[in-house]
Amino acid sequence: MATEQEVRMFLSEFKAKLDIFSVIFRDDRTVKKNTEALLALDLLPAERKEVLKKLAVEDYCQGPTDDLLYKMSPMWIFGKLIKAKEMYIKITIGSENLPVICISFHEAEFAMTYPFKK
Repeated sequence: MATEQEVRMFLSEFKAKLDIFSVIFRDDRTVKKNTEALLALDLLPAERKEVLKKLAVEDYCQGPTDDLLYKMSPMWIFGKLIKAKEMYIKITIGSENLPVICISFHEAEFAMTYPFKK
């Protein structure tokens, strides 16, 4: 588990890179889950970027964990309550000089814990 300061530093770096290079949503991995989440929330795909911009330390759940799938930078898991639904959001900084990556953005399948939520 990361410290509160480590999460704060990650989010700062993530959001700075998001503003410069944007984001790639890996919808190809979880097409059904991600599409269902967007429909249930009445969100346009592009609106997910705004959710990412608003992530806070209090939304942190887990990480960093090794990226065994893509072998890039560590993955971080956050949760966000959107329209009364708890969303599972897995993100990574990605590769240098390329967009950040959102690996998952869908309704949580299990209860999530928030170590820094007050």
